[in-house]
Amino acid sequence: MKLLPVLLNRWSAFAHDLLWIPVALLLAFWVTQPTLLFTAATLGQYLQALAITLPVQAIAYIYCGLYRGIWRFASLHDLMRILRAIGLGSAGVLSLLWLTGLWAFLPPGVILVYPLLLVCGLSAPRVFYRWFKDHRLPPGYRKRVLILGAGRAGELLVRELDKSCDYLPVGFLDDNPNKIGRDLHGVPVLGRVNALERTLREFNIDIVLIAMRTAGPRLMRQVVDAAAYRGVRCITLPSLQELTDGRVEISRLRGLEIEDLLGREEVAIDDAGLYAFLRHKRVLITGAAGSIGSELCRQVLRYQPAELIMLDQWEYGLYRIEQSLQQAGSTSLLHPLLANVSDAVRMRHVFARYRPQVVFHAAAYKQVPLVEENALEGVRVNVLGTQIVADLAISFGCERFLLVSTDKAVKPTNVMGASKRVAELYCQGLGALSEHTRFIITRFGNVMGSAGSVVPLFRRQIAQGGPVTVTHPDITRYFMTIPEAVSLILQAAAMGRGGEIFVLDMGKALRILDLAEEMIRLSGHEPERDIEIQFVGLRPGEKLHEELFYPHENPIGTQHAKILRAEAAVCRMEHLKHPLEQLRQACAQHDETAVLQLLQNLVPEFKPFLLPPSAVSPPTLKVVAGHHS
Repeated sequence: MKLLPVLLNRWSAFAHDLLWIPVALLLAFWVTQPTLLFTAATLGQYLQALAITLPVQAIAYIYCGLYRGIWRFASLHDLMRILRAIGLGSAGVLSLLWLTGLWAFLPPGVILVYPLLLVCGLSAPRVFYRWFKDHRLPPGYRKRVLILGAGRAGELLVRELDKSCDYLPVGFLDDNPNKIGRDLHGVPVLGRVNALERTLREFNIDIVLIAMRTAGPRLMRQVVDAAAYRGVRCITLPSLQELTDGRVEISRLRGLEIEDLLGREEVAIDDAGLYAFLRHKRVLITGAAGSIGSELCRQVLRYQPAELIMLDQWEYGLYRIEQSLQQAGSTSLLHPLLANVSDAVRMRHVFARYRPQVVFHAAAYKQVPLVEENALEGVRVNVLGTQIVADLAISFGCERFLLVSTDKAVKPTNVMGASKRVAELYCQGLGALSEHTRFIITRFGNVMGSAGSVVPLFRRQIAQGGPVTVTHPDITRYFMTIPEAVSLILQAAAMGRGGEIFVLDMGKALRILDLAEEMIRLSGHEPERDIEIQFVGLRPGEKLHEELFYPHENPIGTQHAKILRAEAAVCRMEHLKHPLEQLRQACAQHDETAVLQLLQNLVPEFKPFLLPPSAVSPPTLKVVAGHHS
């Protein structure tokens, strides 16, 4: 039943176009000879010409696909179809008139004027119908859109919006003075971006559409604040990194996210260096289903590794990233492997089977409260799992091993941070002894939007109408986006000589309360008035402020502006082996008290919440000052 209206519309359009053939031919007779009277002879000439023109032109209509287009969305592409159909039909008519000898009896110029009139007859009704639908829809039916940015993206968007029944582009704002006062596809450039508030008020705007792909977070915040004051929704195009095919479509528009407001300028990456580092290599990524691991998989594939071994114990997450990479058309061999990094037998089999040349070790338990409650598993994966993978990297001759660490490893106050600090110490110590495998550590803060981070939590709480829960009014955290973090991880891995702790430039720490308020405003609400913010207190092991360096780690610049190197002390392996063996035995015996004691011995600045001070042995760990390179 749904097919019937479509067929009726097509037959109606075909009948309309057929009707214009005799009309155009008749007008051509009259235009070429305005004083012409239709005698019997002239009428005979007209009918003979029509008998040839009508079927030939009808066949050309169908052959050129004139009825694939929809009048409601008539465009330049439809006009080109009309021109092709009429040009082809006129050539066919001219040939038959010449062959039949009727050419000599027609008024001069008819065959030239007829196609011009037919083009007007077919295209004008289509254009008028679209204009009528666009401008004569019921009031309130289309949302009035103001577009920021009259560049290439803005121009493409206007074309797409013209096809939409939902949006009516009212105007542009652009800071280029040469564009102000002009128009783009009939849509005027009304002024500069700083005239946003006045424009919203004067033109009764419903939606602000940001088509400036280089818009910085400061401009984004100004736009959001002005729009929120008027109750206007903001939407934007995906970033250049997301918009890999360059297509601009209405379906790709999305609401502004907190990442847009807090993001930073694009990270410069040494693509040539990364190609040299990763191309045709066998690359293993542990924790491949996680937020960092999955983005590592995507970005590593850009540099054409021979094989990508994706290892994780989360079945669904691993399935999801594998499907995503296959749909993207990867040419590298993909190996999704279910495994736990703390399973020594399984991990040895993986290394023996795939012989990875580069290892990105992102597997870890990272949720502070959960690891605090499950200290044994946290230590088993974060410490012993790292030890197993790092030892195998040396045994099987890997070229580079990169450990993904965290700012919580600096002066840790929780099990997660302490376990990651031990992993750092072990990789540094191992790297000092290894002649072939380069060990590199990257340390950074919170990744915005990652699984379990505060941003998805706030989104859920806002969607439920609140309250939004913040632990402390003064708590701060460092943030960066997932793609930025992974780009810098790759860059650090490529430039590392071995033994370094690279710390990614996180910018200024952000107050979590400010983050919550910005997210509430982005959702179209006002903090405290529409959605309440509740302070729930610091959780066990949680710091008020995170740090990126120890006091003794003198941060120095590197060849990349956003990567610093910590002048860290190197721990001797002979001082690590015995405590780690004790740690392994304590985990095997499920002795949590012993695990926490050993962890505190290895990281003296760590003060476990679950242990009384008397339970902690004196620190025995020794380090050697200096940096191995």
